Amino acid sequence: MLFHISPADPTPIYAQLERAIRLGIATGRLQPDAQLPTVRQLAVDLGINANTVAKVYRDLERAGVLETRRGVGTFIKKPQPDVMPAGERERLMKALADRFLAEAAMHGFTADEFLAHLNGRLTKEKGSYAPLQS
Repeated sequence: MLFHISPADPTPIYAQLERAIRLGIATGRLQPDAQLPTVRQLAVDLGINANTVAKVYRDLERAGVLETRRGVGTFIKKPQPDVMPAGERERLMKALADRFLAEAAMHGFTADEFLAHLNGRLTKEKGSYAPLQS
């Protein structure tokens, strides 16, 4: 199955699906120009309402993650060249890392534990990732 959705997870179904699609892209399992299943097909495969899938596709299209090609289907959008200045990119990366580390620590995880988990996760999703270093 392309995506996993859990009815037992307290996270809303649409948020689980959006997260699964974004994770597939982030790990390289979903490549640019890859065609996603139709709304109806994905809804049947996951056992969820087609309106939920349509909402996620629409939201991800607005966010620039997906693109719909009329009469053809929904595809992973090719990344646009990054126009963010290097300094701004570094500032954003630092802010994300700080927020991530603070949240992990709040839940009792060390940075090394989480890096080991991320390495395992990336290896599982796509074996060609180079390990992260702590």
